Amino acid sequence: MSDSLNPPPGVNPNQASAARVYDYLLGGKDSYKIDRQVAKDAALVLPDVVEAARVSRHALSRVCRFLAERAGVRQFVDCGCGLPCRDNVHQIVQRADPTAKVVYVDYDPVVAVHVRARLLDNEFTEFVRADLFDPPSVLGHPTVTGHLDWTQPIAVLFMLALHHHYEGDRDLPSKVTKEFIDRLPSGSYVAISHLLDARDGSEADAAVRDLVESVRHGPMGDVVARTRGEIEELFHGLELIPSGPDTRAGIVPVIDWWPDGPPLDDPAAVAHRIVGVGVGRKP
Repeated sequence: MSDSLNPPPGVNPNQASAARVYDYLLGGKDSYKIDRQVAKDAALVLPDVVEAARVSRHALSRVCRFLAERAGVRQFVDCGCGLPCRDNVHQIVQRADPTAKVVYVDYDPVVAVHVRARLLDNEFTEFVRADLFDPPSVLGHPTVTGHLDWTQPIAVLFMLALHHHYEGDRDLPSKVTKEFIDRLPSGSYVAISHLLDARDGSEADAAVRDLVESVRHGPMGDVVARTRGEIEELFHGLELIPSGPDTRAGIVPVIDWWPDGPPLDDPAAVAHRIVGVGVGRKP
């Protein structure tokens, strides 16, 4: 995206967007100068920020494959979906079942334009422009209520979404997830990845604190980290899925959630441990 003097309606090219920053880190081109500056500022405190974005995207893929192939879920709501990438949720889950239904949700007008143009390539995939931090705008939307069967299991994805919330109400993400969970039928799943406040004195812990400060004092200014316990509280008692064979259920760094095989990179690398992830099932 060029830094046009005529941006799409509703877009302020002088206000950074989490979706566009993430797209830039993943090698996309749908960003403005202000988004690229946020990414460059983040790289000053976390030089491997691009790697951090990459491993988080791979975690999304593994979570979706588990839900579609192992858990047998056939309906998905991707909240805060962001800009289209190389392998998107509907493309992943429809490999398991071409009729699997996906609703993408995002409030960013740039995301809306690109998702509608590039992802709605079959009758089982829809997009809703709505604010995930206003659950009724999603749960009550005619597309969401009509496209999905709310008597059957649904997987709701909050991947790298809940740590971008309105300042002044730290409890808002918990209120959001509870409202979704209360509406979900039995057998449904919730997946959350979130910036991790490890509080263990590690290099990754320090990097997260520096990253939060960098973003908060920049043109995006709306990110918060949570401890593993605080992230787990967002599941409101759902049964968490173990993160691998012979492991206890809980919140783990994204690199550790059911990896595809032996790590080729250093699994202790800072970029691999700044985001926590968990998947929970509603009984």
